[in-house]
Amino acid sequence: MINLEIPKKFKPLASQANQVATEVFRPISRKYDEAEHAYPKELDMLASLIDGMNEGSDMGGAGAAGVRREESDGDAENRNGSNLSTVLGIIELCWGDVGLLLSMPRQGLGNSAIASVATAEQLERYGGKWAAMAITEPEAGSDSASIRTTAELDGDEYVLNGEKIFVTSGDRADLIVVWATLDRSKGRAAIKSFIVERDNPGLTLDRLEHKLGIRASDTANFTLQDCRVPVEALLGDPDVNVEKGFAGAMQTFDNTRPLVAAMAVGLTRAALEETRTRLAEAGVELDYDVPALSQHAAAARFLEMESDYEAAWLLTLHAAWMADNGKPNSLQASMAKAKAGRTCVDVTLGCVELCGSVGYGENTLLEKWARDAKILDIFEGTQQIQLLIVARQLLGKSSSELR
Repeated sequence: MINLEIPKKFKPLASQANQVATEVFRPISRKYDEAEHAYPKELDMLASLIDGMNEGSDMGGAGAAGVRREESDGDAENRNGSNLSTVLGIIELCWGDVGLLLSMPRQGLGNSAIASVATAEQLERYGGKWAAMAITEPEAGSDSASIRTTAELDGDEYVLNGEKIFVTSGDRADLIVVWATLDRSKGRAAIKSFIVERDNPGLTLDRLEHKLGIRASDTANFTLQDCRVPVEALLGDPDVNVEKGFAGAMQTFDNTRPLVAAMAVGLTRAALEETRTRLAEAGVELDYDVPALSQHAAAARFLEMESDYEAAWLLTLHAAWMADNGKPNSLQASMAKAKAGRTCVDVTLGCVELCGSVGYGENTLLEKWARDAKILDIFEGTQQIQLLIVARQLLGKSSSELR
């Protein structure tokens, strides 16, 4: 039986992460929102500190982003492992600033992808490097199975050709995890991920995007033209198993979607806490012993948003716990991502509305959080895609049967 209280052994980690968010992220949050594409140099020292924490702990430091599905024999007691600890750390850090978390060296979504599917040898080879993840293409967004970037085997190398857009931290990272197909005629099963060094001559940076939110994080567009990588750069199993289909690639999402949900949960909590303070200053009292509709309209709205936040928090912890205990969590990962992403957008906009001119101006971070929130409902699979995945799982339908 899952226990959704924070495990005692993870409370120091959560406290460390909250301290980082309070002392480092919050003070420079507005600075790097306004200075888009400027690298937050303050994070270099922080990254070194986190590396030291990781070396001295078996559960990672405050910024650990690597996750891996834990093996379970089915009879063991509940396990609280790296997935849950990472989720708890991310919640606290994104209470500080989502864009700055995504700007931290060696804490990218590409690192999580490597940790999810890489072999032991690959984990050793790429350890300590910062990895971005390149999935989206001009004609393949949420439907990752439509990827057109190709990877052709030529001797002891793969040759990659295609275009990748909206690559978070793509310009700053050391490595790019590129998703490409070995054989388009074999559909989803042929899609694999490859490690590409950022300085590979076949990888060209086209431009950096100007964005609505998470402006501290760089978002790059790349062209791959005859980009050669060694065969060892293919993550996981190189065989194309049509019967297995897209399952191998989806393992990455099963582990990373709860992380994005955690980002949304942390940002949502930040907005609620700020709004609670503003409502109290305005004389609006919250009473948890009285029906919401019997209270001030602002209090009723706040309590509604807070209940959505609690649901998103529980779903996120549940999805991470399942991964730690070796349980299939595709359904729960998509449910967590869908609920947390939508809740984050609804709550941050609702908080801006409740706080009026205070929420809309730049004297607080509420308007920034409202802008940052939208990407958390989009990347790693949009709201609509998550609901489609949930529907397929609940109804027992394949992707061809329910589109």
